[in-house]
Amino acid sequence: MKKNKEPVYYGDYLGLDKLLSAQQPVAPNYGAEAHDEMLFIIVHQAYELWFKQMMHELRSVLAIFREPHIPDEQLMTIVHRLKRVVTIQELLNQQINVMETMTAQDFLEFRDYLVPASGFQSIQFKEIEISLGVRRDKRIAFDQASFYNRINPSDRAYLEELEQQPDLFTRVDAWLARMPFLEQDEFTFWQHYQQAIDQQLLHDEEIVRANALLSDEELATELAELETTRDNFSALFEADKYAAMQADGRVRLSQRAMQAALFINLYREEPVFNLPYQVLSALTDIDENLTIWRYRHAMMVQRMLGSKIGTGGSSGHEYLKRTTEKNRIFTDFMNLATYLLPKGSLPPLPASVRASLRREL
Repeated sequence: MKKNKEPVYYGDYLGLDKLLSAQQPVAPNYGAEAHDEMLFIIVHQAYELWFKQMMHELRSVLAIFREPHIPDEQLMTIVHRLKRVVTIQELLNQQINVMETMTAQDFLEFRDYLVPASGFQSIQFKEIEISLGVRRDKRIAFDQASFYNRINPSDRAYLEELEQQPDLFTRVDAWLARMPFLEQDEFTFWQHYQQAIDQQLLHDEEIVRANALLSDEELATELAELETTRDNFSALFEADKYAAMQADGRVRLSQRAMQAALFINLYREEPVFNLPYQVLSALTDIDENLTIWRYRHAMMVQRMLGSKIGTGGSSGHEYLKRTTEKNRIFTDFMNLATYLLPKGSLPPLPASVRASLRREL
């Protein structure tokens, strides 16, 4: 590494003259200063700085996933950068505590001066959602109609172009679907898995039927739920059933990707699957933290506005609450727990399978 030729001054390097002069409260333009407006501005500017870093990490991860083959070294890089995103999200969720030191009355001192500005106009947050895989057609109705009509034409064009690019969900689905599948002469995993599941479900049914405390209605309900579970398992292997689950919105991953993700989770302690498992785990953490952020944001807005309409024209708290569940991305990875088996029920991976996986991953 070469030594720098010119001395670097701390304030110049960080652009502090621009950064620290970027807080311009609007309340003094109309009357008295609103003390907490400075806090409001700084918190949101801090969000935008961290959003920029998150996108810096996500762009690099997307670039790696474009490759047809991802060696372990690159998977290490993906895991490291996704975990950095997770850590930033945890910081952002904690930052809501700072915002909540502002009371509802403090906010009302300057709120009306902000109309029609709102979080709707955070282009970087929209970019994060789009890049991760929040699709416009899956958003709530208000979002589908309003996603672009509160931003300027250049920002709209940028985001619309971004929506035409494969997102992280799509890239990860393709990566999982490429993994080799395990129908070798001495090892037919899925046959063993189906047998183990059938035994487990029969055992569960025996427990339900033997429960003398259940009324006839409760027994029927328990058995119906068991049958739904049986259908979910069978859909892992039957294309028509799986397609029906996708059409209903119960799953989003392709069938082959779902099978690969399940296999990774079942054998996550195998060295060959450790890094792929960490990738899936980090993506699950990102989705969970986004959900927590939306929920906490919704609760904060309710404390600040009650049932008032937001400055951007949405229903405020009610809108944010609906997006909490609607805008999930990687819930399939979280729901893999539905299909797990005890470790003792898993057949050991033969050496030939391990060798094949190392060549193919």
